[in-house]
Amino acid sequence: MDLHALTPIEEISRRIAAIRSLMMERSVDALLLTGNANIFYTLGRVVSGWVYIPREGEPLYFVRRPENVRGDNVCHIHKPELIPGELARRGYPLPAGIGLELGGATYLAIERLKAVFPDAAIADASAIMRSARAVKTDFELHLLRRSGIKHAMVYSRIPHLYRTGMSDIELQIEIERVSRLEGCLGQFRIAGDSMELFMANVLAGNNADNPTPYDFAMGGAGLDPSIPVGADGSVIKPGDAVMVDANGNFTGYMTDMTRVFSLGQLAGEAVRAHQCSIDICRELEKVGVPGAKASDLYDTAMRIVKEAGLERHFMGYTQKAGFIGHGVGIEINELPVIAPRSRDVLKEHNVIALEPKFVVPGVGAVGIENTYVVTAGGLERITCAPEQIINLE
Repeated sequence: MDLHALTPIEEISRRIAAIRSLMMERSVDALLLTGNANIFYTLGRVVSGWVYIPREGEPLYFVRRPENVRGDNVCHIHKPELIPGELARRGYPLPAGIGLELGGATYLAIERLKAVFPDAAIADASAIMRSARAVKTDFELHLLRRSGIKHAMVYSRIPHLYRTGMSDIELQIEIERVSRLEGCLGQFRIAGDSMELFMANVLAGNNADNPTPYDFAMGGAGLDPSIPVGADGSVIKPGDAVMVDANGNFTGYMTDMTRVFSLGQLAGEAVRAHQCSIDICRELEKVGVPGAKASDLYDTAMRIVKEAGLERHFMGYTQKAGFIGHGVGIEINELPVIAPRSRDVLKEHNVIALEPKFVVPGVGAVGIENTYVVTAGGLERITCAPEQIINLE
């Protein structure tokens, strides 16, 4: 089995160089990565094991499984305690400071790895990797744009999937089926504590106002208390807004998109709120340039919402989300975060999902979500499905 799968070695080298630049800034001698997302980013495939990135010298890949991965820099080991011996055998000095994934690995895993390097100062590799992965390469942008095209194709099929008397979960299942047939991988990695995610989130009518414990823009009661989010089995009825928030992972890189459907015409307040969401996106597309503060984008959105008199409905009604956008890529919820207290500053080739949404009691959730690439000319939209409310009848 080839070491880097379908990711060119030149691409891996560019990513390692970006990581090393951040390591130099933070005086970290080496990183030891074990999370799937970071292993995929630095190796081009997922393995069970550890990726060791020194500030100088070739990265080393300590693989536990699968056993058929081969390459000059691959060491097959069954436990991390063997790593120092392999480093010595290959002429690598033990690091004085090492970065571990403090933001993602378990306490027990971190303690075990600290014991492997007892004399090394510990730094946070999670912060370094989140910063590195936030700025996409041309190769990554190509994969994201491909996902965006496939994603839009799935949304174009949604009006033809609805049948009279359908429930929200029945429509969601049909959307997920079409998505898989279009090539969706079905797996959505999401950063954050205790975060769980379906392939699609379909919210019909008042279910959109049911609060959820998860840090998502919209809620929903779900089908069972074990996963209390999303569709709850409600039958879609005339006057309901049907918000479809489906993720598009067709290439290992995810786009995020939301569109709204309806049975018949929606109440005027909901239509006005939906247009306000579109207006926010148009304005942020212009000002979302490299160097723009994420908090300023949030403030601009709030100004438009207040001018429209819709703040009571913005980002939830009973329970409100504290952000309007987030980075996407290998995971949902990457950097930057578009929130009022965010310290993030947009950089060229950040990829962000903007989701200014509203909940109108008696109608449901309205508003759009698009995935964008940050460019010198503003935000380039790569999820290009129609944005207006589409009648399912």
